[in-house]
Amino acid sequence: MDKPYSSHLWSGKDLQTSYEAVRAGFVALALEKNRQASPYVEEARVLKVLAEKARKPSDLVKIDGIESGLLTAAGIGENAQRRLLAEDKQDAIQNLIDSFLEPAGGRFVEELVFRFRLARADALGGSMRNLAGSVGEHKFSRALISTLSIEGKSYRWFHSKSMKWIERSADDSDIELNLKGLNWQSAGPRTLIYNLTVPMVQKNVDLSLFSVAPDEIGITKNKESTINNPKKYLALGELKGGIDPAGADEHWKTANSALDRIRKGFAKQRLSPKTFFVGAAIEKSMALEIYRQLQDGILSNAANLTNESQTVSLCKWLINL
Repeated sequence: MDKPYSSHLWSGKDLQTSYEAVRAGFVALALEKNRQASPYVEEARVLKVLAEKARKPSDLVKIDGIESGLLTAAGIGENAQRRLLAEDKQDAIQNLIDSFLEPAGGRFVEELVFRFRLARADALGGSMRNLAGSVGEHKFSRALISTLSIEGKSYRWFHSKSMKWIERSADDSDIELNLKGLNWQSAGPRTLIYNLTVPMVQKNVDLSLFSVAPDEIGITKNKESTINNPKKYLALGELKGGIDPAGADEHWKTANSALDRIRKGFAKQRLSPKTFFVGAAIEKSMALEIYRQLQDGILSNAANLTNESQTVSLCKWLINL
């Protein structure tokens, strides 16, 4: 019987990320960063237009509607702004004017906008730290959704914000941005949950596939019976979407340790659900080790996320378990 990976992998070399894929990944990441930064750039432009009504720095406090922008330029984040008293906000703005805008002379508006953008960039930087992983998760989710669609399978998806299961619609564009789970029918009901703390492992697992309908899992924390039932787990996997080769080895070590914990945790229950790995940045030594694990039956399946053929093949395998 052919092993599930044999349809898309013939050697460890097949798993290795090419230079072209790394380059494309960095470009995609840069585009996503620019997309997420666009609202801040527009805010800075609006602040500039409004602030130019002031003849001198002290006039800024007289302009309606820019207090939040002034506070941001002063280094006061949105959460802090909601908590500060009116007099504290005034003090922060006055300190900005006295310390930075007055010394800038006639270029005080330019200084204001510069400090606003600097503060926004710092806030954006915090959200960008996990961007590569998020982009990878979205890419895998889209591949899975598309494979379900091509196979003619209906599905429901779990909205991470509304915490509700939603039926597939004619327009499913961008649902991967808020997706925490997918449900479909195969040999029986199948439900895939993202980023779940698995009791048998006592750690977060990136992808957990169950042989039950969503209502039995209790993702909304109303019920926990299925999550605690090791027999209902079909497969568990690790997904590492970062594209930077410099972090590839560390990502694999983290994933490999997680997969080993999964196997040991379920072995205590005398069970061995399938395990799989999907990664975007896979270097030569990693690729060889992953392939050896596949050959030895330690790992059930694997794919390079930058390779569409491999990703679709793994998605088909997962869907039809």
